[in-house]
Amino acid sequence: MLRSARLDSAYGPEFTYAHYVVTRRLGRTIALYAGLPVLLTLAQFGPSRRLVLAYRKAGQGPSAERRARSRFKVTFVADHGPPRHRRRLVTSVSGGDPGYDETAKMLGESALALAFDDHLPSRGGGQLTPALALGQPLIDRLQRAGIRFEVLSDEG
Repeated sequence: MLRSARLDSAYGPEFTYAHYVVTRRLGRTIALYAGLPVLLTLAQFGPSRRLVLAYRKAGQGPSAERRARSRFKVTFVADHGPPRHRRRLVTSVSGGDPGYDETAKMLGESALALAFDDHLPSRGGGQLTPALALGQPLIDRLQRAGIRFEVLSDEG
């Protein structure tokens, strides 16, 4: 997000970005914030790293039934303008299992857009983010593949 903003002047010089994790249960939030640093620390040492890696062997991902029940939703909140005339836009991106199914769609549709879409945004060279390199054509492809992009509210 920040790289896209730095490379595209449409974001403006005052652009800032932050992200947060929201869970439905306090216990999960506590487990996440307490457990993740412990897991990352354990992964730094050989014996505990082997123990962590032994938890799941390669190819032992979730079952098709579990993936069918999985969902993701990312909410974006954008505030623009001075406080007296602030405009707030809230959007979301959502879909099915983010670990396997939707990631495969995102990668596949990105490759197809690069290969076949002749109306991609034209930018300078170098490394570009997907937003700058693929833009609206990628969003259109992802929507056709079942990933939802929604405007939840537009106030201002």
